[in-house]
Amino acid sequence: MNSKFFILSFTAAAATLASAGVSGEMDGPSGIQIGPRLTLKPYVSLSYTYDSNVDSMKHSKAGSQWIVNPGMTARYLGGNWDIQGAAWYQYHAYNRYTTQLNQSSFGENLKLNWMNSAPNEKGWRLQLSEQFQQIAQDDDMSNHNGRGIGRDRKEFKADAILERRINETMHAALMGNYYLLDYDNNVDKYAWLYGWKRAVAGGEIGWAPSKWTDFILHANYQWYTQDNDYDHDLRQTDTRGKSIRSDSKGYSVMAGLATRATERITYRVLGGWSRFEYGEGVKDCNGFTYQASAKWAVDDTLHLMLLAASYYQPSEREYGNCLKVNTISLGVGKTFIPGKLSATADLSFRNESHEYSEYEEDDYDETIWTARVGINYTLNRYAQLFGSVEYQTEETSGGGARGHEYDYDRFRGTVGVRLTY
Repeated sequence: MNSKFFILSFTAAAATLASAGVSGEMDGPSGIQIGPRLTLKPYVSLSYTYDSNVDSMKHSKAGSQWIVNPGMTARYLGGNWDIQGAAWYQYHAYNRYTTQLNQSSFGENLKLNWMNSAPNEKGWRLQLSEQFQQIAQDDDMSNHNGRGIGRDRKEFKADAILERRINETMHAALMGNYYLLDYDNNVDKYAWLYGWKRAVAGGEIGWAPSKWTDFILHANYQWYTQDNDYDHDLRQTDTRGKSIRSDSKGYSVMAGLATRATERITYRVLGGWSRFEYGEGVKDCNGFTYQASAKWAVDDTLHLMLLAASYYQPSEREYGNCLKVNTISLGVGKTFIPGKLSATADLSFRNESHEYSEYEEDDYDETIWTARVGINYTLNRYAQLFGSVEYQTEETSGGGARGHEYDYDRFRGTVGVRLTY
């Protein structure tokens, strides 16, 4: 296997979220009912994928893989509570690089929602969620909706939101999240990658003068700790003796507009200023940032969703680099035959610009486009056929010649069957 590590890929969850609106039209299995409130749904899927660029590199080779994926989903509905969870396992069997890529992925997630009033009415709402994943390097281009480069890694994240609907027009919320990205840095095979931990605490307040309009003010503070206190590429030109402080911090203040309730369209658009103090004073990265989401249920069979965001973070691939990331993703979900045939499609754009680079050769911009189309056909209440095609391309510009080695194109096609009780 090529000793150079895999490139970062990004495909947002827009198509997944868009398809959620049409998946309810499909005839799903009833699952295992335990009492009046708990439902378990075990499943297993088998899929085959052709990959035109196993290494996600400019000069790479094609390959293919089989994936066996058993898992279990669970849901508990009781009074004001809605608790959903899942656990899954995947075994990846590659037809190329079998001794290096054949391995397992596994994970679990849990989501809890509680509210003591109807939506948009006076009362409290609590949302808690957590997710852990041990991800194999040969995962798909969307990286299981994770943030990491395609490499063996652990990811853990936890989120909490406590909202108070004060009256018909005012609401406020406190929120926090934690994220861990830990790479398996086998330096006998790959160059080093720099994982990190992030904690965020913040809040927002909103005023809705009408049924359709909600003005929002949002602020948060962030703490980062990164595994970049040493330059593992061992370049000798570092003026700080190959060491940058591992701690970074920053804040964001945004304001914008959202809708409280519409018949078919919901949206949320915020913009403002962010400050990111990289490496405890090595570089202050400041600028305009934004968050946006929109969902449109055109009718009962067609749903669209848009996601967009910009933010600052440490680089995972280059030592001593502060990045600004811009992402936009559009997803579409369509039901063609209710209860039988549905399809999804999404297109995403991701740009990473190096706001600060310890080495001049690392000061490049990176742009990734990813397009995907998927189809699902329900044979009966227990069996579903699925397929997808994905295309991804990356271009880099600026910096040294090293950055341009990351340019590549990649195509993947997948077919499979999923059985759910």
